[in-house]
Amino acid sequence: MRFYNIIFGALLCAFTFQGYAQNDNQTGVKYDQHKVFNPVFYPEKGNEFRTAGGAPGSKYWQNRADYKLEITLDTAKHRVDGTALITYTNNSPDALGFLWLQVEQNIYREDSRAEATSPITGGRFSNRTFTKGDEIKAIYVTKNGKTEKANYIVTDTRLQIKLKDSLKAGGSKLQIKIEYGFDVPQYGTDRMGRLLTKNGWIYEMAQWYPRMEVYDDVSGWNTMPYLGAGEFYLEYGNFDYTVTAPASLLVVGSGELLNPNEVYPATTLSRLAEARKSDKTVMIKDSTDVLRGNDHQNKPMLSWHFLCKNARDVAWAASKAFMWDAARINLPGGKTALAQSVYPVEVKSNTAWGRSTEYVKNAIELYSSQWFEYTYPVATNVAGTVGGMEYPGIVFCGSENKAAELWDVTNHEFGHNWFPMIVGSNERKYAWMDEGFNTFLNNVDTKVFNKGEYYIKQDQQKAALGLFDQNAEPIMTIPDVLQPEFLGAAAYEKPALGLTVLREQILGEQRFDYAFKTYIKRWAFKHPTPWDFFHTMDNAAGEDLSWFWNEWFFTTWKLDQGIRDITYPDGDASKGSLITVENLEEMALPVTLLIKEENGKTATIQLPVEIWQRGGFWTFHYKSTSKIISATVDPDHLLPDINPENNSFSGLPVPAGATAASVIKTYIDAIGGVEKLKNIRDLQVSSTGTIQGSEVQMVTRYRTPDMFYQQVTVPSYNNLVVNHIVVNGDNISAQQLNRAIPLDEVGKKIIKFKGKAFPELDYEKSGYLMKLDSTLKIVNGDIAYEVDINIADGARIKNFYNQKTGLKIKQVIEGPLTSVTEWGNYEGITGGIKIPFLIKTTLLGQPAEFKVKETAVNNNISVGMFQ
Repeated sequence: MRFYNIIFGALLCAFTFQGYAQNDNQTGVKYDQHKVFNPVFYPEKGNEFRTAGGAPGSKYWQNRADYKLEITLDTAKHRVDGTALITYTNNSPDALGFLWLQVEQNIYREDSRAEATSPITGGRFSNRTFTKGDEIKAIYVTKNGKTEKANYIVTDTRLQIKLKDSLKAGGSKLQIKIEYGFDVPQYGTDRMGRLLTKNGWIYEMAQWYPRMEVYDDVSGWNTMPYLGAGEFYLEYGNFDYTVTAPASLLVVGSGELLNPNEVYPATTLSRLAEARKSDKTVMIKDSTDVLRGNDHQNKPMLSWHFLCKNARDVAWAASKAFMWDAARINLPGGKTALAQSVYPVEVKSNTAWGRSTEYVKNAIELYSSQWFEYTYPVATNVAGTVGGMEYPGIVFCGSENKAAELWDVTNHEFGHNWFPMIVGSNERKYAWMDEGFNTFLNNVDTKVFNKGEYYIKQDQQKAALGLFDQNAEPIMTIPDVLQPEFLGAAAYEKPALGLTVLREQILGEQRFDYAFKTYIKRWAFKHPTPWDFFHTMDNAAGEDLSWFWNEWFFTTWKLDQGIRDITYPDGDASKGSLITVENLEEMALPVTLLIKEENGKTATIQLPVEIWQRGGFWTFHYKSTSKIISATVDPDHLLPDINPENNSFSGLPVPAGATAASVIKTYIDAIGGVEKLKNIRDLQVSSTGTIQGSEVQMVTRYRTPDMFYQQVTVPSYNNLVVNHIVVNGDNISAQQLNRAIPLDEVGKKIIKFKGKAFPELDYEKSGYLMKLDSTLKIVNGDIAYEVDINIADGARIKNFYNQKTGLKIKQVIEGPLTSVTEWGNYEGITGGIKIPFLIKTTLLGQPAEFKVKETAVNNNISVGMFQ
């Protein structure tokens, strides 16, 4: 499921309430190599079910559930009724005296456990309306040819059947027949539901039948309740299911449609045959067909018969409002599948769902060629009310998505067909084993889709503040236990980054990809644990990674690498140099350094993680032949270093005569000069950025002498206001998601400071204490001056100005509202001044890059626009 951190918000534009802890005292180093390189990390040895090498053992087993489902959709009542016939096979070595099933529609009951544990403020997984849940009419058990009414009990989202005689081990079977029905909720906790469009309702149907719980060799019955955040853990089997619905509806579902000639008219069959042979998207049902409403069999009801083999679940969707297009998927083994999309006419444009099938086709083909071949005959993308949710061969994506947003959510949801649909991990316990792994796949995929059309290189140093903030929780946490605002980091972003670090910094692509593909192949259609993954990666890559698994997945340790010192033997730079790097926090990772010498020579040095096995400092000899003018740790910002301010070392002192005042004057002159800046009475800047595929818009206004306004919105979330900041003299307010942010006096001073278009004009007269650091700094490879400004007790601003251009390129705010902002691409605007058209910061724990789209100068912005 695609998780949008946007809806949880944090104060944007640079303000966040979490920051890294400065560690200026070397005696306060937290690093302890004995904790990192622990020789007894692995708790268990291999056994006959799961080997020490991470593979299924010689006696590995798993149970099986085959389903025959027959239901009817009543669109007048928004209701489903039908029967489920489950053939359950006990392959375990244990006799089973009782069986457990999931009845997840019960989450929508007013008396559900999920409702009782939902915050009163609501949330993504909270009910908005209630139903009666799964209404069980009758249950029968057939065993050894004898059918009897079942003895059962329903506890919230779980149903237990108590057997008269135990189901024997080693392949014994029984059948369970359940007669049931339920009312379809309009909002199904963002996993199912129905959406009203101008041409009719769209039904997205999931968790629509009673499902067997998993009985495995790890926990026996897995009966954790369904509360919303934790997803699913399911047995594999074949699904033979029939959906009977009004003939005007188009029905799509997991697996292969077995009776196309009975439900499609001749025109549809012809177009569908064309699509199966086409690499270009073919329209099967267009807007004209939808409006005409007669492109279906002339019957009141139709039954759509599907078969999905070797799957862990099935889902389906139905609507008379669906447009429909499709194209061929080319698989590496020579087989083909069908990519298709269904969506309402409201979103048919080529900047929105008109490209959906292209996205589906490319995602499936890329994942198949890179990792493991797609296993279903059809891949269907459904536009509806669900923001993003995955099922075998079919996904539900928000109808409002477009462009990068639609690629992002489509790519993500279909990536789930590998994790957890093919590799059947326990999502209820280990969200990171599907969401994190899949997010990693998405990042690899997006780099190459359409030559990187939607790829944006991530700055992991900026991401670090969100992934490793003071309220961080370990990845190895049950999703229902994770705080909602940290679910995105712990389940998605941090595990994905961990795999990226392994692939790019520790193992290399060749070793990582072989090991990762080995894991997928070993555990395809099986139930791996985290330890199976860890052991497989270690063994197939040939590397003991226990130190990495421990620090990255089980702890909230942070990374803070830096350069401590550079010296020269006998003080002679021609004899080489001694460079000392340091590890100040608890996490250890390899080190990459970019070194530049006075003679123009540059080199990149890579040091393995083992340099940290004997302590938190490491000195090595570098064969320089002249003085080193700069050395930078992690120059490409690939690691989540929480304190990048100590990552660079410059051997250059500030030139004689330079002062804080002279640096500030050079900057003011570079952007237009004092007089032109003072002539700016008001200024409005409109910019756009992207976070997780969603467009974010920022409007900033200034009016002299002391008015400031900034609002950040997400258009695709009904113009959700993420943050709203206003300064009007001494009246200062900040809101996020329509909630006031409490500000102390220092926080107000910081916002007021940031609320000036050109704060440098006021530095001296405002009485700020300014100090020019004695050494030049390195900022993204550029030499820069650092000017520190104390604006209040407990609040310090560090500005960095490019030595060559004089322009301000970075700012770090330390205090109750910490932030890091970088600027670039200065361009001239009305009034003869220059402003940065590129703004890099952190939004909601994610690196954000805003580009200025429009400016307005001296337009007499009214006072009413500052509220």
